[in-house]
Amino acid sequence: MGPLNGLRVIELASIGPGPMCGMLLADLGADVVRVDRLEPSGLGLPMDRRFDVHARGRRSVALDLKSGAGREAVLRLVAGADALIEGFRPGVTEGLGLGPEACQARNPRLVYGRMTGYGQTGPLATAAGHDLNYIALTGALHAIGPAGGKPVPPLNLVGDYGGGALYLAFGIMAALFERQGSGRGQVVDAAMVDGAASLASIFYGLQAGGLWGEARGANLLDGGAPFYDTYEAADGRYVSLAPLEPKFFAPLAAALGLEDRFVKRQYDRRLWPEMREAIARAVRQRSRDEWCQCLEGSDACFASVLSFEEAPAHAHAAARQAFVTLEGVVQPAPAPRFDRTPAGAPRPAPELGEHTASVLREVGYSAEEIAALQAAGVAR
Repeated sequence: MGPLNGLRVIELASIGPGPMCGMLLADLGADVVRVDRLEPSGLGLPMDRRFDVHARGRRSVALDLKSGAGREAVLRLVAGADALIEGFRPGVTEGLGLGPEACQARNPRLVYGRMTGYGQTGPLATAAGHDLNYIALTGALHAIGPAGGKPVPPLNLVGDYGGGALYLAFGIMAALFERQGSGRGQVVDAAMVDGAASLASIFYGLQAGGLWGEARGANLLDGGAPFYDTYEAADGRYVSLAPLEPKFFAPLAAALGLEDRFVKRQYDRRLWPEMREAIARAVRQRSRDEWCQCLEGSDACFASVLSFEEAPAHAHAAARQAFVTLEGVVQPAPAPRFDRTPAGAPRPAPELGEHTASVLREVGYSAEEIAALQAAGVAR
């Protein structure tokens, strides 16, 4: 089920954005075959398969990529695939004999998706790093944090997943669209430094126009504006307020009992310190859930700040069936949604090598050949 039904993707197992990209494609119906190592070491945090949400929806083939027979098995998988995902440092797959040239020699229509932090070229291309390092070079990390404080890591949403996985998935689909006319595949160089910078495009424009300053926590969308921030309620939990427009700020001000001068001079920065104190004082008069009963669903641009544990139980999430439960693990449902070709319920993450035999049979291996690979320690 799903709009990508019929698409075959080979994923060379990696960590972070590569697996999320594979999950996104699998969620929407693609047949994603993950080529795992024979042992799971080095691929990320040790965890039970059930909790590895990014691994859902796959089939798993476990092969020794350093052996000639293992490489040949991957190339035979590639021959019938539409796309490949790899997340190694530049040159690693070439060293394994599985780089773009070798794979596209078997399948000229293959879209070869490469996920790295710094990209395939440039002075930092082969340097080690993680999400925090990549977004540090884009300006995004510098802009996130409290006034007078240090830059704050925004989880790994901006680099790994926003600037990485989403841009790789978009790039792969763009290359597949182009292939409809040319009949040829191509290499997609998805770098997290590029994607994270692209995500920040609007802020580069605002800065150029004199509407964004370098000081953290002093701008309209970074907590600098008192009407775009979070506030602590009486019970120690938090609410988010974001009525940027005067027509939305007015009903919030009425609910909070703010003075009329704050409404009339919403964008007067000289008044912002007083306004912040007044909002904070008012919010502390009720609990988070009391404010929710008062303001949720109104034009005041209000929402409770929910934890990962609380979010799936919210009425809006429940009404939209925004979360699913697989093998007892609550996790986000596939997104986005399609009216004619909806995504089905995702399948749980596979066991390591669970589909080795069945997938190899699909590309022409006999039972005897598969048994020989297993006996030689090439396949698991």
